[in-house]
Amino acid sequence: MDYKLLIALIIPLIATLGVMFRGDNENIREGISSVSSILLLLVVGSMVPAVLKGNTLFFHMFTILPGVTIALRADSMSMIFAIVASSLWTIAVFYSMGYMRSLKEHAQTRFNACFALAIFGAIGVAFSDNLFTMYLFYEIVSICTYPLVAHHQDEEGYNGGRKYIIYLTTTAKAFLLPAMVLIYVLTGTLDFAPNISTGIFPPDINKTLVIMLYIFCIFGFAKNGVMPFHHWLPGAMVAPTPVSALLHAVAVVKVGVFCTTRVMLYIFGTETMHTLNLGIPTAYFVGFTVLAASVIALSKDNLKARLAYSTVSQLSYIIMGVALLTDRGIQGGLIHIVNHGFSKITLFFCAGAIYVASHKKYISEMDGLGKTMPFTFAAFGIASLSMIGAPPVAGFITKWNLLIGSVEAHQLGILLILIASTMLNAAYFAPITYRAFFGKRPANEPFEGIKEAPLSMLIPILIACAISVIIGIFPNFMLQFVKAVTG
Repeated sequence: MDYKLLIALIIPLIATLGVMFRGDNENIREGISSVSSILLLLVVGSMVPAVLKGNTLFFHMFTILPGVTIALRADSMSMIFAIVASSLWTIAVFYSMGYMRSLKEHAQTRFNACFALAIFGAIGVAFSDNLFTMYLFYEIVSICTYPLVAHHQDEEGYNGGRKYIIYLTTTAKAFLLPAMVLIYVLTGTLDFAPNISTGIFPPDINKTLVIMLYIFCIFGFAKNGVMPFHHWLPGAMVAPTPVSALLHAVAVVKVGVFCTTRVMLYIFGTETMHTLNLGIPTAYFVGFTVLAASVIALSKDNLKARLAYSTVSQLSYIIMGVALLTDRGIQGGLIHIVNHGFSKITLFFCAGAIYVASHKKYISEMDGLGKTMPFTFAAFGIASLSMIGAPPVAGFITKWNLLIGSVEAHQLGILLILIASTMLNAAYFAPITYRAFFGKRPANEPFEGIKEAPLSMLIPILIACAISVIIGIFPNFMLQFVKAVTG
């Protein structure tokens, strides 16, 4: 048993307790959060050499029933999400300090405690060895992020939080829990398969039942943002910007797509999905989400709302790539967990910095702001290029692999969806940066008093943006894990 897995799980839990008990002192509270995030990153990093050598790390915790355990596992796919979650927590902690202090937000102790607890759940999901363990941590993420969504404790916050918790817990109970029970009854285990080919279902099983279970799993993980169970995500934008960044880049939605793709590959397996023709219909189904959410994003003037619908669209790239069932398609989908994480957190951080500096929420109000906030809007523009899929930023690696994957799968329709969505991405992102740098401020709204956000916010923005560029130019480190998944 490798105790590094247990240590990685315990660090954010201890951070939660430390913040709760020493929350009266903001320096100690934030010191606990920042030190814990760095320690988690170091522990996750220490597992990288072993996993890159092809080893799988295990830690068994409890046996509930024969074939039903609470156990941890670090393999190549685990590391993709664990590295993203631990890296972005570190960046988000430092950004949150500046944001929450600048706006003098209330309940900062609760905010930091729930933030750490959400990372506890996310790391638990990343390192889950089986569907049962993953389900438990998936629910932990849902519950502990509710106070973050409803943070402002006003009518809008409570409405957004209510929609958030109802969508996520109801879909999990209505679809995922029954599916998990039936999978156990049919197979006698909930452990993930050792590779993505075989899955865990015996060849003589009822095919209609397997198809039903597959559909239940896709809809049960509603954090993946697939339409029609996506409405919770735009509604959650009432939360403070660091929470939006947590929801969209670090924990919640990434938990959803990670769980979805983990089940697709390690419970059902590529052979079963090929045999039952589950892959390509899934790719076209989520392709509708890719296009529809992009069209809706075009209509949103509120910056966070536009970013929210962008997330709904971008998440489906991940599922679409895996559903193509080709090596390059799967690689393109899984690498987007990384690429979207760093780029989207940059965009939300920029939205928060714009609000702190100018109190502007609407894109139509941002004409000329790039002249007084050049670093923020430059970072926004670069991260936008990643979402569009332009080189040399990270998102280019995603689009390149997805396009090749669609050709390998002989799916002209998916190829056209990818091209159309790229054009839509450009249509709803490019005008924001253009207006900021080339738009003209209204005569009655001069630039006086508007400047860059505090350095405690600006530096994390620039770091996240720089990483997006670095992993776009040098993608091979993360691609090692992705390629190991496909063998």
